[in-house]
Amino acid sequence: MCGIIGVIGKQPAAPLLLDGLRRLEYRGYDSAGIATLSNLAIERRRAEGKLGNLAAVLEQSPLPGTIGIGHTRWATHGAPTEGNAHPHGTERVSVVHNGIIENHAELRAELEAAGQEFSTETDTETVAQLVDLNLKRGMDPVEAAGSAFRRLEGAYALAMIFAGHPDLIVGAQHGAPLAVGFGDDEMFVGSDALALAPLTRRIAYLEDGDWTVVDRKGARFFDASGAEVRRAVNLTRLTGAAIGKGNFRHFMEKELHEHPAVIGDTLHRMVNPATRAVMLPALPFDFASVPRITVSACGSAFYAGMVGRWWFEAVARIPTDGDVASEFRYRNPPLPEGGLGLLVSQSGETADTMAALRYMRAQRQHVLSIVNVPESTMAREADAVLETVAGPEIGVASTKAFTAQLSVLACLALAAARSRGAIDAETEARMTDALLEVPSRCAEVLANDGAIQSVAARVAQARDVLFLGRGNCFPIAMEGALKLKEISYIHAEGYAAGEMKHGPIALIDPAVPVIAIAPSGPLFEKTASNLQEAAARGGQLIVLSDAAGAAKLKHIAAETVVLPAVDPFVAPILYAVPVQLLAYQVAVLKGTDVDQPRNLAKSVTVE
Repeated sequence: MCGIIGVIGKQPAAPLLLDGLRRLEYRGYDSAGIATLSNLAIERRRAEGKLGNLAAVLEQSPLPGTIGIGHTRWATHGAPTEGNAHPHGTERVSVVHNGIIENHAELRAELEAAGQEFSTETDTETVAQLVDLNLKRGMDPVEAAGSAFRRLEGAYALAMIFAGHPDLIVGAQHGAPLAVGFGDDEMFVGSDALALAPLTRRIAYLEDGDWTVVDRKGARFFDASGAEVRRAVNLTRLTGAAIGKGNFRHFMEKELHEHPAVIGDTLHRMVNPATRAVMLPALPFDFASVPRITVSACGSAFYAGMVGRWWFEAVARIPTDGDVASEFRYRNPPLPEGGLGLLVSQSGETADTMAALRYMRAQRQHVLSIVNVPESTMAREADAVLETVAGPEIGVASTKAFTAQLSVLACLALAAARSRGAIDAETEARMTDALLEVPSRCAEVLANDGAIQSVAARVAQARDVLFLGRGNCFPIAMEGALKLKEISYIHAEGYAAGEMKHGPIALIDPAVPVIAIAPSGPLFEKTASNLQEAAARGGQLIVLSDAAGAAKLKHIAAETVVLPAVDPFVAPILYAVPVQLLAYQVAVLKGTDVDQPRNLAKSVTVE
């Protein structure tokens, strides 16, 4: 979603702000802008489209000043135009905003009645006009902002600067993240630590409902009641060098090729290779006494959670539910006391998943978050955190974070199974060995992608594509379909292979590729039977399997992609790689914007 950066510095702010915005591109955006103070007056530059457009505007008309705010906007209220781009404001105040002000229409009517003149239809301008009215009524900037915050309803992160105040940024957080960075006679604000990484490693995070007054010497923090509070300053592990593309064409391509290292790093955090056993950090609950697990997440993270659900039930023998976070709390599901709420997220800031976490807590669940950002809101609010060691993921379509999530879930399932006596030491050792082999097998897939390129040429011509899988690979079929939709804009659906005859088989004809995730294992023969039905109706069958499975299906397949043989337990992790790689190669052939596909945001911080 939208990205925020703010600087009170010792050198020109505009270049620092533009660089910070580039580091926030991964969140998705359709316009951008910067405002600074020049001779104590607010000046701003804005542009529709990519940051290159804003950079060109700044080159033609530079912005002076050592204090400023910047913003990448993902349109919610109002079209993605220069006029609707942030910062918004008046001659007295300039505001950037991530989120939605839900009572903006009510506030706008009140402000217009008081004589405030609006120039856009955005909800954000309501904040600027409210603060401006407070300033007109004689409040100082801190009073004007604090009074405005108390009137706002919705989810928001805000940062604002004020004419005549060259050392002041006021920020606020309610349902969307904001961080404060501490420098040497310099201060910074941003949507996340990644945006601030080249500027400082000393970061403090606002808690929900907080607001902050930042000047050159430091920051003061206030809670929702207005009481001054302390917020810890921590050292982030992120560095300014974390986001280069190297020799790759796209961030997504780079991140696909990081699968082996990411899976290996994640497993090495959790597996003792000497004992061939999973070693988790201490958790504030005992799996032996957990009556039920409830998994909630969004997008690819939800599909990872669904593989986890299969593992928890089949391996650890724990009843497990799964629900997309955007629907979960609206069902008002009854949860057993002492149950485990399991949240999965790359960013740790996803609004719907955060709402699910808070519902689980209200239902007296233990709360465990699996996140890629250990400093995120979701990590801070959980009882315990398991980190996916994926590093920054810049491409909007999740890749390496997905396999890292699967790796954590597999380890968690083995630990739960051991705790409950559902597996013996020999079985755990065998399954652990299978996990430790996955990075090498993934590297083999990436090094031998010729078959995927051939399939991509066929799929790129299609209008509709079906992905099929069974058991713990059914969610991988859904992941493959999602990736293809996200970055190539081809309509695709993922189905359980056994459900074909219950309706989707009507879609099959020679123009529809049918991509089968079909590793050898207990469900292979069932899957083969379903694929035979698809082939009999003229479907273009594209089979992803190991050598044994590919040989058995070769007579009905239009194309086969032969993958390394692995234990069925870890097949979802391995098979995620070729379906993501296929989506990438199709998107490249179609010439789409791979890293920043249309209409999508990396971190969805509003509901």
